[in-house]
Amino acid sequence: MKTPSPFLPMTRAELGSVELDVLLVTGDAYVDHPSFGAALLGRWLKAHGYRVGVIAQPRWDSPDDIRRLGRPRLFAGVSAGALDSMLAHYTAFRKKRHDDAYTPGGCAGARPNRACIVYAGLIKRAFPGMPVILGGIEASLRRAAHYDFWTDALRRSILLDSKADLLVYGMGERAILEIAERLRKGKDIEGIPGTAFVRREDDPQAARLPSFEEIQSHPKLLMKGTLALERQMLNGGWASQKHADRNVIFAPPAEPLGTQELDKLYSLPFTRRAHPSYKQKIPAVEMIQFSLASHRGCAGGCSFCSLALHQGRRIASRSRRSIEEEARALTRHPDWKGSITDLGGPSANMWGASCAVGPEQCRRASCLTPSICPHFQDSQDALADMLRFLKTLPGVRHVRVASGVRHDLALRSGKYLRALIGEFTGGQLKLAPEHSCGRVLRLMRKPGFKSFTEFLAVFERESSARGKEQYVVPYLVSAFPGCTDSDMRELSKWLKARGWRPQQAQCFIPTPGTVASAMYHAGIDPDGRAIEVARSDAERNRQHRILVGG
Repeated sequence: MKTPSPFLPMTRAELGSVELDVLLVTGDAYVDHPSFGAALLGRWLKAHGYRVGVIAQPRWDSPDDIRRLGRPRLFAGVSAGALDSMLAHYTAFRKKRHDDAYTPGGCAGARPNRACIVYAGLIKRAFPGMPVILGGIEASLRRAAHYDFWTDALRRSILLDSKADLLVYGMGERAILEIAERLRKGKDIEGIPGTAFVRREDDPQAARLPSFEEIQSHPKLLMKGTLALERQMLNGGWASQKHADRNVIFAPPAEPLGTQELDKLYSLPFTRRAHPSYKQKIPAVEMIQFSLASHRGCAGGCSFCSLALHQGRRIASRSRRSIEEEARALTRHPDWKGSITDLGGPSANMWGASCAVGPEQCRRASCLTPSICPHFQDSQDALADMLRFLKTLPGVRHVRVASGVRHDLALRSGKYLRALIGEFTGGQLKLAPEHSCGRVLRLMRKPGFKSFTEFLAVFERESSARGKEQYVVPYLVSAFPGCTDSDMRELSKWLKARGWRPQQAQCFIPTPGTVASAMYHAGIDPDGRAIEVARSDAERNRQHRILVGG
């Protein structure tokens, strides 16, 4: 008798004679790891009794690849992958990228531009009448009218351009399971928390965002709409946005998975390997194969961050027991080499964090800036204990922290700081001060530069006391909205005084749906005040050269 494949089926041979319930189409290669959305949601659906297949990086000149596993019984889900497809393809200066970490061989070009729109069209050609559900970060951040940097224009909700039936925004486990259950019972799928849909008539109970046409005529209204959706993501409620004679309706966000649900999700039998059909290595696998996700969400609320906007500000954490069990399982993996390469989430040190009052009462754009909210409670001492325990497990030689550390938050826990610097930094620690200018940092919703210099002093002192030669590698951004050439010279001067040449410097890219993109397009800050914006390539290049010394 043939041994069943440990992977979700990608071929008819793996599927056999059974009929799929759900087909997932993704712009990433299929890697059976919880960091890959198709694997995560596919395993979740399978654990609830649904038969799921994956079509990864299909050709887009024909629907033949989409038909490979046959017509699914319930619906087809579409994701561009781990990145917005335009960001995956183009640099800050709209030049084509030559690599793609989520593709075999690291080769660019395996997914189309605007992948959600293209894949939705392929599914409709392959399976007429099939419900098409968009999800993932591209769909989530383009769910409303949004500025598109790559065409320098306002675009409609991706729901309208894709002609999909429903869009899932945010983390999708609750929504995708309810979609499957409703369709199995022959019920309507409108109104599921964490989704958006299109109607001719408006919802009188929904908060009305500025319409697509209004924002086209008055770009400053993009800021109003962006801030309203950001508040809805935290505080809940219904919202709607008119596009000509149709309305995009946004149901309230889905409730984050609780600790027990996250524990169950991450205990599913992921192989942590790429599908065996691939002949070339997938670079992302090398980076994340033996990483552990401890939590979701980021309380920072940085104005430019698409990941935190997608996952939300509320922290949802796994239990320590679940993380320890997964770490033990890693040591039994046939590819195990002895190192847990990362423990974290969108941030490294927010595991176990919570708010003392609850989201419905919160009016802040960030829990951490302009100062750390008194209601924000962290668990960094307990995190230090867990890191140290993981290091004692049989077969574990190293535990590293590679996710971004919030240095302002880390300064609140001497125990965590000493553990991080002395035991869990592998020679280099990457931090994201982003800039040195206070005005620019406020626009970014980042902590003041003083907290970074305080962290540096502690880092150097602790490293010296341990006799370790270690370095901080700062992430820095040029040409952020509101940033001037003078601001860049101030940052460059500080770097030169320390003898640092930037290794991780990025020219700002306005990613869809973020507050920073609204600043870039509208030329105003969130309070409506005019700001300077480096818009032309010449201006952006000039600021970047000031930073990198070119």
